[in-house]
Amino acid sequence: MSHSVDGRPLRVAIIGAGPAGVYAADILTKAERDFEVSIDLFDAYPAPYGLIRYGVAPDHPRIKGIVTALHRVLDRGDIRFLGNVTYGRDLLLSDIRDMYDAVIFATGAIKDAPMDVPGVELEGSFGAADFVSWYDGHPDVPREWPLDAKEVAVIGNGNVALDVARVLSKHADDLLSTEIPDNVYRGLKASPVTDVHVFGRRGPAQVKFTPLELRELSHSRDVDIVLYPEDFEFDAASDEAIKTNNQVKTMVNTLTNWLVEQEEREEAGRAPASRRLHLHFLHSPVEIVGEDGRVTGMRFERQELDGTANVRGTGEIVEYPLQAVYRAIGYFGSELPELGFDARRGVVPNDGGRVLDADGAPVPGVYTTGWIKRGPVGLIGHTKGDALETIGNLLEDRHDLPAASRPDEEAILELLRERGVEHTTWEGWLALDEHERALGAAAGAVVTEAGEITRERIKVVPRADMVRISTDGAVQRA
Repeated sequence: MSHSVDGRPLRVAIIGAGPAGVYAADILTKAERDFEVSIDLFDAYPAPYGLIRYGVAPDHPRIKGIVTALHRVLDRGDIRFLGNVTYGRDLLLSDIRDMYDAVIFATGAIKDAPMDVPGVELEGSFGAADFVSWYDGHPDVPREWPLDAKEVAVIGNGNVALDVARVLSKHADDLLSTEIPDNVYRGLKASPVTDVHVFGRRGPAQVKFTPLELRELSHSRDVDIVLYPEDFEFDAASDEAIKTNNQVKTMVNTLTNWLVEQEEREEAGRAPASRRLHLHFLHSPVEIVGEDGRVTGMRFERQELDGTANVRGTGEIVEYPLQAVYRAIGYFGSELPELGFDARRGVVPNDGGRVLDADGAPVPGVYTTGWIKRGPVGLIGHTKGDALETIGNLLEDRHDLPAASRPDEEAILELLRERGVEHTTWEGWLALDEHERALGAAAGAVVTEAGEITRERIKVVPRADMVRISTDGAVQRA
């Protein structure tokens, strides 16, 4: 087997060790080819998994399965992981071009999409992405979060909105069985929240939730789901979607069943739970209201369906008393140094994963995949299709790739040492993973109102601690 340049392996760098980057690496290693490949997978964080570790709620039911799959890929030993290396600071595009024949950017999208309404700058108005980073123990965000609101709004009708609403409304003790960091547990435990409101612009048949995430709301202890009959409006397009789309049918059935159960609960005079999670539909944000620079409420315009599953305003304005607002209307990509950027879509301009220059021509040897390629839409599994397309085009281009001048695998390690970059490795991650699990085991069983809970792990948050545990553990293993 030979690489078309000079008989050596094809050297490929992948920037981003989340699902998109790992899928791309896996597909490249398994692709039909008559030459060897050598892949280095970089990440700005000391640990791998990207969005799975720092972008999904700790009680999310699908995390373990995805982590298991990603772990299996990286544990094979044919992909080298180099963590705690930040592209644009520790590693430049010129460095990559010197040492690799091709690079794939899989950096994802971690910022909040903007919501252009008056009052968005008020104290108590937050981006959901920032909150997710906090409760997931992101190493680069503050340890504290202001959880002093009793009534909270979450704007958005996607899975992130549900994650945020569920974490805000759930009793902190019920999160102890997850990998929740200690500082996050303490913050949520002290929260005085009683009511969390989720607002969506369209109707129940147009939500962007998935059935599993929706049903998960009903599993929270001592939290009532509250629905409003006037929000249950269906037009011809909604009826058609319910008939032809099983996912829509399942979610509408779940919501309408909850509405019936709510009516039965009220008729029976059952005592309400200590917390309530309200789901509102057909509400379009108009203004975040405040006093003395702080959020005190939010105004919405009631919407109605127009027959095509889209909505139009009715002119009716409603206002809710609130002390905090979380914007969960989508993620947005970040500009990467030395690459073009589509500021409207939040992506790196590309054609099938081939990165384009300012004139719209492909940049030789530079590719992209995942959310930074197509925008933050779709589920995690959709990134596999992205990676297939990108890898297919890279392999198609392989005879025209600019050959690296320093392709030796040691070259990148020498460069990082010269720059004082303390990178982490896969062996280091295994040590950190083992350490976090040991912290959970050492905490022992915790007796809560929900019963006795065993902590699976306690996530290490400070970057310096992650690096130290990873490097010390890797040395011990060696």
